[in-house]
Amino acid sequence: MFLIDAGEEGFNAAHQRWLPEIARSNLEAFSAVFARSGTAAQILRRLGVPEEEITVTGPLQEGGMALACNEEEREDLAQSLAGRPVWLAAMVQPEELDDILEAHRLSSRMAHRQLLILVPDDETEGARMARRIRAKGFNLAVWSEGEMPDEATQVLLADTRGEMGLWYRLAPVTFMASSLKSGHGGRDPFEPAALGSAILYGPNVGRYLSAYSRLATAGAARIVKDSETLSAALQQLTAPDRVAQMAAAGWEVASQGAEATDRIVDLVQDTLDVMEAG
Repeated sequence: MFLIDAGEEGFNAAHQRWLPEIARSNLEAFSAVFARSGTAAQILRRLGVPEEEITVTGPLQEGGMALACNEEEREDLAQSLAGRPVWLAAMVQPEELDDILEAHRLSSRMAHRQLLILVPDDETEGARMARRIRAKGFNLAVWSEGEMPDEATQVLLADTRGEMGLWYRLAPVTFMASSLKSGHGGRDPFEPAALGSAILYGPNVGRYLSAYSRLATAGAARIVKDSETLSAALQQLTAPDRVAQMAAAGWEVASQGAEATDRIVDLVQDTLDVMEAG
């Protein structure tokens, strides 16, 4: 057995201080121990864990894996969109659509060639969203119908599954939807962070609050509340240096803990290989 992410707080309970032999006997069951800090490692040594069995990794933290995409499609789209400001609204709920379109209209006054890539949370809502987008007067291309955005396209409706890796790579700025209105809990911000997209999000992200808090603290994510604040954020992020700073901070947060995770995965795999060979 392996003890992973051992923190000092795990060995400070009253019963462990008064009855340290219980902790010692339990720790003897582990053949390797990964400690969050040098202080945790010191406590573990006092409890009898041999020095050679302890590795200080730092805390294991949630991160993101880079989603795959069709590289040929990415190159074609990147070439056709070269020079245009592009932003992504990901996992959009029907009740958020009007606010997102209004933010796009307002921010487009400052960036006339701006393109919005809009991904519904439920792709079956695509046809209804397309009608609403056209009714608002936007020039629309629908990805599921094989339409490619041209110079006149204002909104690309990406109403298919399994292509988020493509959209995150194309958009320097991503608004993570399912967050403007209550009841949806937000969506995973580490997906765009792992692919270098600056992140905007609404106030209703209860399912991923710790992830958004980490990203916001690092300067990789920014909260917005409505179409006006979303538009203002988009206008500020037309500056390439600001986007680059947010994207770099997001990638760093998304990749934190990856080295420690890789070491643990390698150890588990090696152990399983030895057991299988035996």
